[in-house]
Amino acid sequence: MSSFGLRAGRTLAAALLLASLGAATAADAAERTLRIGFQKYGTLILLKGKGSLEEKLKPLGVTVKWSEFQFGPPLLEAVNAGAIDFGTTGEAPPIFAQAASAKLTYVAYDPPSPKAEAILVPKGSALQSLADLKGKNIAVAKGSNSHYLLVKALEKAGVSYGDVKLSFLTPADARSAFESGKVDAWSVWDPFFAAAEVAGARVLTTGEGIVENHQFFLSSRDYVKDNEDVLAIVLSELRKVEDWVAKDPKAAAEELSPLVGIPAPLLTTAISRLGLGVGPLKPEVVAAQQRIADAFLELKLLPKPIVVQDAVVTIKTAEAAQ
Repeated sequence: MSSFGLRAGRTLAAALLLASLGAATAADAAERTLRIGFQKYGTLILLKGKGSLEEKLKPLGVTVKWSEFQFGPPLLEAVNAGAIDFGTTGEAPPIFAQAASAKLTYVAYDPPSPKAEAILVPKGSALQSLADLKGKNIAVAKGSNSHYLLVKALEKAGVSYGDVKLSFLTPADARSAFESGKVDAWSVWDPFFAAAEVAGARVLTTGEGIVENHQFFLSSRDYVKDNEDVLAIVLSELRKVEDWVAKDPKAAAEELSPLVGIPAPLLTTAISRLGLGVGPLKPEVVAAQQRIADAFLELKLLPKPIVVQDAVVTIKTAEAAQ
């Protein structure tokens, strides 16, 4: 074979190799996935219902996979285990998740929603005040934001945490126990709170004047390190959905109801009690989380002290996305 033929052969081989590498790179990009954990609570489920995130992430070659969780602790266990990349919970679950693993990071938060959780009693219950909870059996999801509401509500009423019986149940199991009379009260969040109200439950107290009830958006250190561009888009789309919902909550609820599986009236009520305005954590929010961590540590519910600030990250483009 002539030298020209050899050179041509090598050039063709190199071109084929580059084409192969290019195809592999494109395939890798197409397989890039953002795994999101969501609950029937807060604004992340509204973003899922809206469907805008998938379109915004297409140019980056990112697909979105959604996984539903009943409440926060299992969701953050999945983040710590590397099973999902991003999710949302109330205040208490990140405290326990940070104590379990240094992988967890706070990415952003929504303003307080104290009216979005409550301690409920059956319609005909003789319980009239928080003080009446002494000696009673209360259903609550362990490590949830409503667990912290219960802690603070008992404290406000002068009832020792040890003077009540706690039934640690998922929201579905708690509702069954509540409706069948197996527990005397239920500490829970929206939309389970709103659904119980419609079914006749009476509100003993909401979180107003007792807790702030922030919603947090969380990820892992490894994911944040390599995917700030993706997270910036997520936060931007969250803000857009929140602005849309704030302008006309009833219309938003009617549009999103069949997509998120929550009846429109319940969704309207839940939305009206949400704090809207996603953004990076402020020092006062970090300080509030630290108080929660210290409270759980004092009750010996937290295995060790934590410093909340150690888990806070700032997405470089998050402010511009607001």
